[in-house]
Amino acid sequence: MRTGDFKQTYGELVTLVDSPPVWLWSALLVACLIAAPFVLNSYALSFLMIILITVVGTLGLNILTGYTGLISLGHVGFLVTGAYAYAVLVSKYHMHPLIGFLGAGVVPALASLIVGAPSLRLKGLYLAITTLAFSFIINTVIVEARWLTNGARGISVQRPEIFGLSFDSDATFTYLCLGFAVLTLFATLNIRRSRVGRAFVAIRDNDTAARVMGINLHAYKLFAFVTSAFITGLSGALYGIYLSFVSVEGFPFLLSIEALAILIVGGLGSALGAVLGTILIVLLPEATRFVFSLFSAQIDATFTTGAQELKSMLYGLVIILFLRFQPRGLVGAWHDIGRMWVNWPLRY
Repeated sequence: MRTGDFKQTYGELVTLVDSPPVWLWSALLVACLIAAPFVLNSYALSFLMIILITVVGTLGLNILTGYTGLISLGHVGFLVTGAYAYAVLVSKYHMHPLIGFLGAGVVPALASLIVGAPSLRLKGLYLAITTLAFSFIINTVIVEARWLTNGARGISVQRPEIFGLSFDSDATFTYLCLGFAVLTLFATLNIRRSRVGRAFVAIRDNDTAARVMGINLHAYKLFAFVTSAFITGLSGALYGIYLSFVSVEGFPFLLSIEALAILIVGGLGSALGAVLGTILIVLLPEATRFVFSLFSAQIDATFTTGAQELKSMLYGLVIILFLRFQPRGLVGAWHDIGRMWVNWPLRY
């Protein structure tokens, strides 16, 4: 009987998933997601698309913050860079959508090299402030580069058609987002169990010990930064396609806070936590609005007119509550429930 997360062999340690029920539940979840466009209305389907797009971006940030322990407050800068890279390549220069997605990953990755090479020698708040400054600088650069980005007017983006398969409907675009989310999930899980992923975790847990073991701190931090920016850029391209219009106003700073809230709520360093945290944070404002609207129509109107401000308050409140009562996030709570179930009625 499974009694915890303990591994007895190296093979168990590096396996992707060591439990057959996890494969079964994962297959059922994917089957439900495939069937979702046939049973959900357009309103619910929009939330599903947002969740899948957000999962891609959050998994990218999880490589940097969850695996490597580096805090970034400016990942929205890579998000908007990826969206503009796709929009410029596909909408303005009429390139193939696959080249657009490749550009949406490569351009933010190159930007992260410029930002990360000098700033990753910093730690803690200094790195967070540097990335925050990058997000504001890149918005200014996009607005001023009118010859390329149309400035503040933005760029219209059409749903892609790849190898004759059109993704112009919400249902087909949901499948495209699902494909990106599944591929990103497998990629990040494999990174986590690889030698590179273990170096990331060693740097996060104790960078001095990692250096003593021969890990090049700056090189691995830079690799985590570039990989995270690449995946975040892909998420930005999907988000731009979802909005059908790319502009700097469509990528507010609140998205960076939302991503950090997702990691804290789900559980830092866990791919499953990134998925669970995304579902909770994306649905939290809508669930809160629904509950309060049962008591007063005026509160419902307040949620509609001041959505961004109320979202900020909710995210702040959720972060405080989880840091105080469940710092390991939803994944930690799930593990606690599992151990309680196995050991009941005994306590340990």
